[in-house]
Amino acid sequence: MAEAMRLMKDSTGADPVHEIVLLNRLGMIHKYQGRFSEGRRAYRRALRIASSCFGRRNPMTAALYHNLGGIEHARGRFARAEILARHGVTIRERALGARHADVARDHAALAPILDGLNRHGEAELLHRRALETFRRSWWANRRDVAVTLANLAACLHHSGRALEAETFASESVTIHERAFGRSHPGTAWARANLEAIRRAMAQASRGGQD
Repeated sequence: MAEAMRLMKDSTGADPVHEIVLLNRLGMIHKYQGRFSEGRRAYRRALRIASSCFGRRNPMTAALYHNLGGIEHARGRFARAEILARHGVTIRERALGARHADVARDHAALAPILDGLNRHGEAELLHRRALETFRRSWWANRRDVAVTLANLAACLHHSGRALEAETFASESVTIHERAFGRSHPGTAWARANLEAIRRAMAQASRGGQD
């Protein structure tokens, strides 16, 4: 964090792209530390610079709207998160086309927000659309596929479709283990997601026998 702040001070008046990148990085650091207000301020500052220098409809501003939506999602403010995330999707689709992997990442980020709003059908469609793009795009990576599979599984679980959810969650674990190893935090997250689904299935099964 101290290094990021020092770089920010040194970048004042520097190349705007460099400053936007550093502010975006600072916003991410704040978010992962749970400092959501600070993260939002960093992203907003970067957005002002990007909009002033490059206009409000370019992939750079789309990424910042995406990240601002992530801040609101992390805070549980799903309605606000949806507005920001959808704005980012619209900008990126116009700039890059609907089938681009970055647009798919936007869809994959918007879907859990809709899931949080109990709009599971809409969320499922976005997860599946993103997954289709990731599976056929050479520039998408395996983590895109693995994370989307896990989130799709959670969405299906919330919809009461546990068997389908288990299938996707299990595939997510397999990809995580092969790509990153069993000790990777992402693998642990995917495995915990699978175990939660299986526990719920077991509980439901016991309840049906009583």
